[in-house]
Amino acid sequence: MLYSLKRPGLGLSLFLSPLLSAPLFADAPCNELGECKVIIEINASDGDIGFHVLFDAEGWRQAKIMGPDGSQLFHEIASSHLRDQLLTENFFESSEPVCEDELAEEEDDEVVTLPEFLARFPAGFYEFRLKLENGGELAGSTILTHSIPAAPADVDFDGSEISWSYGDDLGECTTVPDLFMPTPEGGIAGYEVVMEPDDDAWSAFTFSVRVPATVNALTVPSEYLAALPADLPLKVEVGAIELRPNGSFGNQTFSEEDGFCNNEDQELCPEEEEEE
Repeated sequence: MLYSLKRPGLGLSLFLSPLLSAPLFADAPCNELGECKVIIEINASDGDIGFHVLFDAEGWRQAKIMGPDGSQLFHEIASSHLRDQLLTENFFESSEPVCEDELAEEEDDEVVTLPEFLARFPAGFYEFRLKLENGGELAGSTILTHSIPAAPADVDFDGSEISWSYGDDLGECTTVPDLFMPTPEGGIAGYEVVMEPDDDAWSAFTFSVRVPATVNALTVPSEYLAALPADLPLKVEVGAIELRPNGSFGNQTFSEEDGFCNNEDQELCPEEEEEE
């Protein structure tokens, strides 16, 4: 894979100077758990916000998650054969309501603005408590910040290379100026880049990679593109990922662009030509 690198600014160098190792995907270990993580994810193009959770430990039957105020956010109990089998890793996402009234497609669609969402999931430590087969317990904690990266801008695909730049707002979820400021570029750990066929028959065959914050363009493997039908519609997502105080990956904001086509010249796909 070929990377085209952008020049890191002084802010990036200063921010990363205390962190000599590469960022971790989650807190690992997470006290007595193997790993844990809670984050905010924003889709800046669609204008929706979600709460994501990951935790992992061997052989548990019951799990609870407590918020910074001590309230119980989540309770899971394995039953029947799953109780006998026991559990390990667990990952889930909340529903993702839109962040502005004008984005609601139906009159009864839930709308949760960014300030309302941040009040619902306050910054602070989130506690995990797991009960084991033998009656023992495991505990761990991880921090949620309200430091949210700006949405990547200028997302493009020229037929072989995906490129982007760091933006300055949260897209459709941008709130009142000065009420909330996105994380500066020096506060991100990297980017997640996803290419997906914009066709139900091929949508399972995606290309996905995470790259450091110093990368703002990458070449999609020719083998991947060659394996897809010619003139297949494609869409691209690029997400900026927060670098948390402990050096792990945190909150993320994605931008989406579609209308790309699997051909060298990036001419319109046949179906798009017909629509015009």
